[in-house]
Amino acid sequence: MIKPVIYNGEKAEALFGAREEASDKAEQTVKAIISDVRARGDAALREYSAKFDGYTGAELEVTQAESDRAEREVAPEFKETLLRAADNIRAFHARQKRDGFELNADGRIVGQKVIPLARAAIYVPGGTAAYPSTVLMNAIPAKIAGVGEVIMATPVKADGKVKPEVLAAARVCGVDRVFKMGGAQAIAALAYGTESVPKVDKITGPGNIFVATAKRLVAGVACGIDMIAGPSEILVVADGGANAEHVAADLLSQAEHDALASAVLICDDVKFAERVISCMYRRLERLPRREIATASVENNCKVIITDSVATAVGLADEYAPEHLELCVKDPFALLDKVRNAGSVFLGYNTPEAVGDYFAGANHTLPTNGTARFSSPLGVEDFVKTTQYIYYDESAICRAADDVARFARAEGLTAHAESVEVRAEK
Repeated sequence: MIKPVIYNGEKAEALFGAREEASDKAEQTVKAIISDVRARGDAALREYSAKFDGYTGAELEVTQAESDRAEREVAPEFKETLLRAADNIRAFHARQKRDGFELNADGRIVGQKVIPLARAAIYVPGGTAAYPSTVLMNAIPAKIAGVGEVIMATPVKADGKVKPEVLAAARVCGVDRVFKMGGAQAIAALAYGTESVPKVDKITGPGNIFVATAKRLVAGVACGIDMIAGPSEILVVADGGANAEHVAADLLSQAEHDALASAVLICDDVKFAERVISCMYRRLERLPRREIATASVENNCKVIITDSVATAVGLADEYAPEHLELCVKDPFALLDKVRNAGSVFLGYNTPEAVGDYFAGANHTLPTNGTARFSSPLGVEDFVKTTQYIYYDESAICRAADDVARFARAEGLTAHAESVEVRAEK
């Protein structure tokens, strides 16, 4: 049973424990898989699919017929929900799109171009649950950015079927190709290419320890990635006006993800905290994913009592959670105090789940405290920039002395002469 802890000014790490990059633990296994896929391509992919997922089929790519069948199998009501969610996600992410710029004066032009990636891949987990929301949150920003081709990878079981809801989501947001592959082997195939799987410029999307490790190992070497995502996190700051049942439900919404997920409550009232704990254990009993959620609660849930809500927000900011709920009467008064959080949910009636699926903001968020320096997935993750410079004859003559001084200060004579030769009368 969880016990509330009174906060006495300790550092967040002392209260919550160090959060380590889980991907370190699987590195040797993943390195071997990546090397094998690079060497043997599709043959290695098929062997790992059989070994880890039980899929022994020859087809690596989802066919048009499979996609059409999935479309027919999805309940019409869910299809409508997908379309409404996609509209919200597009509306939010369309505001993130940016243009290049150009400075043009006195014979010199300096500019920047924003260029969409040619090909990006989204990884969609398929182990303990299906995640059509992950498809929308990754593919829609890529499409808005103008990515030329969006590839999706998701593991399948022995029957070789991708969940219909996942394929329906792929169709809604215009995914170009879908591959039946998961784990580190899928990341390797996407990063380096095989006979059937094209090499991509960037891989985004969450995954287990093996996926996260593989992404870390290929990042900056074979392709780009979005982030190294650890177990899911939620931190709720609540005041006395919050509903204990609601807060308990919100904490469990993350606990049911994974036995390694963490749920934290910080409030200024011991009695309220005790009610939340009682509600959590009662609600746990009826969850279908009770075993997973219970492991998360028992191992990773913390309840901290502070002297005020302001202190609670300060402690939350130090922790830098993936999801931060401000279940308080006036959340907007506290919003500017928050610097470090993946996504902030404001007020008594904004559970984290509305952000997971429907509000429109992205649900691919920095974990493990990396919200201190990282951002949610967005359109900018699917573009790159390049610069361009033009000087006419008079402009290079005016700049020659300054450039030459810099070059000679760094001991680079040829650099200096490359401008001086142009400025000679």
